[in-house]
Amino acid sequence: MELIDTHTHLDDSGFTPDLEQVLERAGNAGISTLIVPAIQASGWSALRQLCQHYPQLHPAYGLHPMFMSQHSEEDLAALTAWLARDDAVAVGECGLDFYIPNPDKQRQQQFFEAQLEQARHYRLPVIVHARKAVEQVILTLRRYPGLTGVLHSFSGSQQQAERLIEMGFMMGLGGPATYANAHRLHSLITWLPSNSLLLETDSPDQPTAAHRGERNEPAYLPEVLHTICHLKGISAEQLAQATTANARRLFNLPATATR
Repeated sequence: MELIDTHTHLDDSGFTPDLEQVLERAGNAGISTLIVPAIQASGWSALRQLCQHYPQLHPAYGLHPMFMSQHSEEDLAALTAWLARDDAVAVGECGLDFYIPNPDKQRQQQFFEAQLEQARHYRLPVIVHARKAVEQVILTLRRYPGLTGVLHSFSGSQQQAERLIEMGFMMGLGGPATYANAHRLHSLITWLPSNSLLLETDSPDQPTAAHRGERNEPAYLPEVLHTICHLKGISAEQLAQATTANARRLFNLPATATR
């Protein structure tokens, strides 16, 4: 089976000591392609170099809403030039996070909309972070018809998922799906159409239940796959084929994987 990890932060310093081994384990687990979204402008250059060195990695450039104190207006202007260089498969990680203490909602909204504008201009999908803000994200995305993307680590309702699917968006699912007490998420997964689903790890964060408290890594993606297969009553081969095709279509990835 070929799998694609559509959200992993392999540029995180926690992977520096053993990145080669992490990628080898990922390859052995069937992960042929990995998408690495940025979180702040200071990391864009290193991310580009990483993805140039490892052809199975593909970058997305963006400004994460949890780090607003580290973003500037100049970063938004610089993002235009980075996207124009034509190696990005998406804009992100961008979005809204109203869970953090004292969120600056107005500034988050400003930066989110600016990145959506750039995604539309460059005809790129968006990788959207939406924590305690799914409804506001939906209302914002409605103002950008034709834009596509993924709601990373989706935690909304079935009704919200239906509205997003109608707009051309997919739902990213990872480690949280593997926890036995995630009843609401399990109910959503049972309903969610396979052609609207992407697999992700969000490594080094959001480990699966079997690795709770550990550093997450792409090699654990099959655990997510098998949990979702069990909930949906389909084979691993079926879900792997569907989610891999979804990722290739959304991010315009080459048909033949490179490792």
